Amino acid sequence: MPTGKVKFFDEKKGFGFISGDDGQEVYLPAHSVPIGARLRPGTRVDYIVGETRRGPIAMHVTPIEKQVSLAAANRRSPEDMVPIVEDLIKILDSASTTLRRGRYPNGGPRIAQALRTLAEDFDVE
Repeated sequence: MPTGKVKFFDEKKGFGFISGDDGQEVYLPAHSVPIGARLRPGTRVDYIVGETRRGPIAMHVTPIEKQVSLAAANRRSPEDMVPIVEDLIKILDSASTTLRRGRYPNGGPRIAQALRTLAEDFDVE
């Protein structure tokens, strides 16, 4: 079953287009979309391709649900991140002062680990 992204879809006009992962553009009639499904540009879909005299047409379109990664499920809430970021700013400010004095700060590996942990929380989509 081919997959692709909705390039354009207008419920009022009753049609749209899918840009297939194989590079093929496919006509998307409204009657191929499940009742209650909302298709927006960029929505990933599975579909069956049929042929008409005007070209390929999508039939039996199914939106593909985004998978929530395990990292996103374990992500801290923004409220929990505020004190972590503020503490890290203080640590980095102190490290900056020490570096200006011509030496590396004590606890460099701990600072690096704190930065990696923060980056992992920010990097999750």
